Amino acid sequence: MGKVYVVHCIDTEGPLNESLEATFQRIKNLTGVDVFPSKENLKKIQNGEISLNGYEELAKKVFSIRLMSYNRDWHDIDEMLDRITSESFRKKHADSKGNGWVYSWFLVDFADFVINPRNRDIGYNDVFKHYESYYRLRGMKQDDFQWHAHPMSTYKEAHRCATSYINSPHIFASLCHRIIDCYEFPNCFRPGYHTERPDSHWLLEQYIPFDYGNQSVELTEDDMKQADLSGGRFGDWRRAPSTWEYYHPSHDDYQVPGHCRRTIFRCLNVGTRIRLMTQAEVDKAFIRARNGEDTILAFCDHDFRDMTYDVEDAYQLIKSSSEKYPDVEWINSKSRDAACAVLNLSKEEIKIEAYFDSECRNRLIIKTNIDSFGPQPFLAIKTKGNRYINDNFDVQIPNRMWTYTFDADSIRYDDIDKIGIATNSKMGSGALVVLDGAGNIDVNKKW
Repeated sequence: MGKVYVVHCIDTEGPLNESLEATFQRIKNLTGVDVFPSKENLKKIQNGEISLNGYEELAKKVFSIRLMSYNRDWHDIDEMLDRITSESFRKKHADSKGNGWVYSWFLVDFADFVINPRNRDIGYNDVFKHYESYYRLRGMKQDDFQWHAHPMSTYKEAHRCATSYINSPHIFASLCHRIIDCYEFPNCFRPGYHTERPDSHWLLEQYIPFDYGNQSVELTEDDMKQADLSGGRFGDWRRAPSTWEYYHPSHDDYQVPGHCRRTIFRCLNVGTRIRLMTQAEVDKAFIRARNGEDTILAFCDHDFRDMTYDVEDAYQLIKSSSEKYPDVEWINSKSRDAACAVLNLSKEEIKIEAYFDSECRNRLIIKTNIDSFGPQPFLAIKTKGNRYINDNFDVQIPNRMWTYTFDADSIRYDDIDKIGIATNSKMGSGALVVLDGAGNIDVNKKW
């Protein structure tokens, strides 16, 4: 008999303050109908009282009061966190062993964007530090912090999400800041707009063992009517497994099983308009477990809406399936813990050794005690001019030893402020080292 590991993934993006005019622009994008922006007309759309070219019922869902209940500033988010992270709320949604609800926060950086009509919190580590401070002050440790990324649009608009990681240098800089300033590095990932492409696929293959991106479903009539998401425009997982099966992706197509390193898990939506987790989908996870397969039931939403309703709805679906299949144990779990459990991974920890070569003072040597997940660790360098730079190592022993030479062709040795090195193991354990410019260890951390 397998187990069901319940993983609540949150695309953690901080406050969102959408204007009435912006809401009606989205209505036009969805329906093709230009409606005068007013609170009265929004209420009529929510009640299905305005003709929208056959999109009336869909617009009622997309622009419902619930989906429009934004957390418009950090005060709103903190009020929500006070509710949903309380011990009473967690215990109200306990698993079959009595363990409380667990959250996996996939945190994004909105950095270097120049157009910001939704009042996003712009800055490296701004979202991360807010959550880290909230948790630290309350002594909470039962949830995990992971990585979410939004590629930058051509016009650097923070309310839009492109698909190119190559054209989004802030994504690499974001990991540099996370390592050097926060002493953290992820082992799990959630893609912005649920979207991966070849460049993000190959980036993840270097560093991140667990990917909660797959949103393959059999599309409903409402799904197919949403032209802005058609043809794989965002969240293209049409060729991926639509069961709760996890898989290693193919080198040339992240959507089909192959021989790449990372494991991709299915993660459906709650509290939004497409690819929703339904009772039938939850039943499928319990049936898979009953048939002997440990199964991850993962679902995601956003912190800029009140997630109280999403937890309640998800819990009711799970409880209903649990009543149908009472012999199946289900466990509230962190994203990384669930991945390690279903994959039956060893708990051997990876360790990093980092030092400057005694004979060549400007050459950094990196070693690990076991094989790294990818071909190289992530190298982050902060210069004295406050630039955060990611670069490649020279590989000396594949998966075990690397060097980096500081010189005029890379980064001058006398320009180093800090150096951060982070890696994951093939078993999902991680390690991180931060050095000062003289090579002294600032922090050595493992998780």
